Amino acid sequence: MSTDTGGATAEGALDAARRPWTAVFEPRGLALLSAGVLLFSFTFPLYGIIDVVGDPNTFLLVVATTLVVATGLSRVVGAWTALPVGLALLVVGLGTYAAALPADVLAQQDRIVGDVVSLFLGLSVLRLQMIELFALAYTPAPVFLTWYLALRRRYVGTALVGGAALTFFVLTGDVETLVALLGALGAVGTVGFGRLERFGGTDRAVETMAVVLAAMVVVTMTVSVVPGGAGTPFGLFGDGGTDTIEGSLIDSDKRVSIQGSISLSEEVRFTVESERPTYWRTGAYDRYTGDGWVRTGSTVSYRGEMRGPPGESQAVEQAVTIESNLNAMPAAWKPVSVGDDVAEDTSVTSLGGLQPTGSFSPGDTYTVVSRQPVTSPARLQRAGEDYPERIESQYTNLPASTPDRVATQTRDIQDAADADTPYETARAVESYLEREKGYSLDVERPDGEIADGFLFEMNEGYCTYFATTMVTMLRTQDIPARFVTGYTTGERVGDDEYQVRGLDSHAWVEVYFPDVGWVRFDPTPADPRQAAEQEQIDDGGGDDLGEVDDDPEPTTEPPSTPAQTVGESTPDTPVPTPEPIRTQTADGTPDRTTSDDGGGLPLPEPPSREEAALTLVVLGGVVAGARRVGLGERAYRAVWLRWQPRTDPRSDVQRAFERAEYVLAREERPRRDGETPRQYLSAIDADEPVERVYRLHERARYAGEVTGSVADDAVAAANEIVGERTGPFG
Repeated sequence: MSTDTGGATAEGALDAARRPWTAVFEPRGLALLSAGVLLFSFTFPLYGIIDVVGDPNTFLLVVATTLVVATGLSRVVGAWTALPVGLALLVVGLGTYAAALPADVLAQQDRIVGDVVSLFLGLSVLRLQMIELFALAYTPAPVFLTWYLALRRRYVGTALVGGAALTFFVLTGDVETLVALLGALGAVGTVGFGRLERFGGTDRAVETMAVVLAAMVVVTMTVSVVPGGAGTPFGLFGDGGTDTIEGSLIDSDKRVSIQGSISLSEEVRFTVESERPTYWRTGAYDRYTGDGWVRTGSTVSYRGEMRGPPGESQAVEQAVTIESNLNAMPAAWKPVSVGDDVAEDTSVTSLGGLQPTGSFSPGDTYTVVSRQPVTSPARLQRAGEDYPERIESQYTNLPASTPDRVATQTRDIQDAADADTPYETARAVESYLEREKGYSLDVERPDGEIADGFLFEMNEGYCTYFATTMVTMLRTQDIPARFVTGYTTGERVGDDEYQVRGLDSHAWVEVYFPDVGWVRFDPTPADPRQAAEQEQIDDGGGDDLGEVDDDPEPTTEPPSTPAQTVGESTPDTPVPTPEPIRTQTADGTPDRTTSDDGGGLPLPEPPSREEAALTLVVLGGVVAGARRVGLGERAYRAVWLRWQPRTDPRSDVQRAFERAEYVLAREERPRRDGETPRQYLSAIDADEPVERVYRLHERARYAGEVTGSVADDAVAAANEIVGERTGPFG
């Protein structure tokens, strides 16, 4: 036999085959990637804010420009020079924002200080006036410093600046849990990988960091990281549950998040004595975010009688007796005064509603005087479109991401109803939603923009979906409208006395008419709503008095609708009857959305970008952990030993020989340097398959006898050796 030492050993062959699969990122690149994730986590909520009120392209341009400037300065300017630049950007930006605020806001310094404090206690920045300017003024400083410090290898400073910017939005409640978690991972990764770069680190150290980051995600799946969660764990995918309609509408105060399925309760909330049955309003919201509502502006103390509607109005006196704990102050629109006994404990919202400074307890009472607009269809037809500038700018705004098909569908409804005035349009949209959408308390909240989802993808919903969609549709036609919450009239229990329960909580729409004021419209179908609520109560939905709920019509004497005259005769102007409209599906075909008998298996919802990113972190950690304990090595070795893809006869024989030598090195001993295959074979306990592989390898290498049958014999012998001498994982 030959004296050849065999060239590359079996271990070397295994390493060469494995090397392309074991390459990892350098610590420097991973540190910059982590810094980019951190930067994304606090710019993402800012982008969402801009999308609600302005043009997000302007925001993206500001961010891109800031990143370019930071990259350029990182090459020529030291850290101690750049830090004052970043602070100057923040001071100048916020100063510009403050200077642009209306004079009446700046004059109320106590309100400004109070709002600043409230931001850190959960007040959304969406409530700030001129929020677009605030976002554009605030953004450059943290973006510049975060990226500049990362490029200068000041990783701790990067984490501190970016973490502070993210924490601000966590405290205001404007960042989602998944994004907050991504930001936390980015901060930890920036510091961890940065230290590996500065002080040196092996592949095993990088793997350890990946395992740590994955562990953070897994742990946070069971521990909430965002304040306001009441300690409720959240899942990596989807919500942890749903809220009741009354809790989301009445107790929400400054912000309404649209929920999925809800439950009901028959618990009595309050009793009202009033000569005029009406809806008992608790709040209104002007800023639509695409997935909920925010009330902008501040709440101030009640300081005496307030102004009524701009036109003719009638007084409505109410005496309210609280029957259970209540965090709201229901009253007919528009309240102008409250009784002296509660005046000091009453606040007035920026949209003219009433709020208690504390909570009401059973037995508490208060009185309210409201002024209701005197309306008739003829008067509303004549109101025109000469809106005050403030009303038009505040109540026609929509997120830039609102799909165009919402406006298209609204125009189709206008055309079918021959609607030429805002009043006719409001009536047409109201009738369309009542007719075309079913009512249900058991719904799945759509992803993305709520109004678009309800209009084109959902068959049914409850009051928040109907009201949100109608307001959005009217705003696409530049008709001022807002989302309103409160209670329907309730059950008449005596002369001019109404008992209101939790299941009477409701959401509806107010539309503004010049020289008239805000007028109520209710697109939620009344009869199906009552039937659905009663069915859930009969099934046990009302047994739990701790659950609070939705919105039926009063059992007797329903309040007047906009088509009826308050204090006047029946309408003297006919209201157009809208022609039936069918919602267009995504492919343009008509589809009535009140039923869905389609079959087939439901497809899983695709994960969001944030969920996909967190999933990659977890998978990376799992892979790194597996490598850390050798699982990846053993798995690869098992596959390499047991699966030999065929190429050409000479290569097949060589691979069979390497597999046999690898097994013999473990079972007997490795072949020593300078030891020929023949010498090695003589020194070990070689059986027939081993001798056959070595003999065929020698023939192929030196005699040139490499045929397909020779290769088949060598591979079969190697398979026999592997099968007899190794366990299931090699």
